[in-house]
Amino acid sequence: MTSLLVLHGPNLNLLGTREPDVYGSVTLAQIDAELAELGRVHGAEVKCLQSNHEGVLIDWLHAARTDGTAAVVLNAGGYTHTSVALRDAVVACGLPVIEVHLSNVAAREPFRHHSLIAAVSVGSISGFGADSYRLGLLAALRVVRGR
Repeated sequence: MTSLLVLHGPNLNLLGTREPDVYGSVTLAQIDAELAELGRVHGAEVKCLQSNHEGVLIDWLHAARTDGTAAVVLNAGGYTHTSVALRDAVVACGLPVIEVHLSNVAAREPFRHHSLIAAVSVGSISGFGADSYRLGLLAALRVVRGR
């Protein structure tokens, strides 16, 4: 069975209540449940983890190198624009990574326009709310299954 890892970065634990006009009203628990079900339908095991701590996200990427993970769906949150260390961990894990964002970061504040993660990811999906995660998961499956 294909094993996929979904990593949620800082502040995503507040989804559903944090700036719903930007991020929507869907909670992280709802997104995780939908991703687990979508994975099941497509013959994949989906593990979802969230941390507000950069080092924890890096540790999870390092662990994914050897734990059977086939690909990673990553919403690095604010670290997308600031963390060279997280970018380097994406490279170091050696796995295909799909970058996702709920909002259209290109249409937001100028500091959000540059992603340190995008250049080292297979692709980026943003602006579709919770559907960004679903699209990212499907893209990850297509990448690891060679389609």
